[in-house]
Amino acid sequence: MATIDITEDTFEQTVTGEGIVFVDAWAEWCGPCKQFAPTYEKASEQHSDATFAKLDTEANEQLAAALQIQAIPTLMAFRDGILVYREAGALPPAAFEDLIGQVKGLDMDDVRKQVAEQNAAQEEQN
Repeated sequence: MATIDITEDTFEQTVTGEGIVFVDAWAEWCGPCKQFAPTYEKASEQHSDATFAKLDTEANEQLAAALQIQAIPTLMAFRDGILVYREAGALPPAAFEDLIGQVKGLDMDDVRKQVAEQNAAQEEQN
C-alpha cells in the first residue's frame, strides 16, 4: 500500500481504527522531511498490513497544533487506536524497519492494561 494523505477531517477516523497506522507529520519546506519521504514510501510498499499516512502540517495547522507537533518530521505510530510511539526526527531505513517490527510485535493486551493503569493513576491525582 502506498501512503495516504490525511487531514483534519480524516485524522481521527484513520488512527482510531483497528490495526497499525503510522503518521508522518511533515512540511514542504522541511529538508529532513524530504530526506525521510523515500524511506517512508518504501516501507509503505513493503508493509501492506499497516497504514502509512502523511500529515501536511502547513495545510493542517490546527491539527498540528492540537497534536502539539513542535518539530518535523514527527513520526507517530498507532495500534488499535492507541498512540504507541511518537518522536521527532527522520529515521534511517534500518531504524524505521526496526520500529515497524516493534509496533507489530506489541502485546496489545499488555498495552491496554498499561493505559488503564495510567488513566487510573491520573484520576487519583485529580
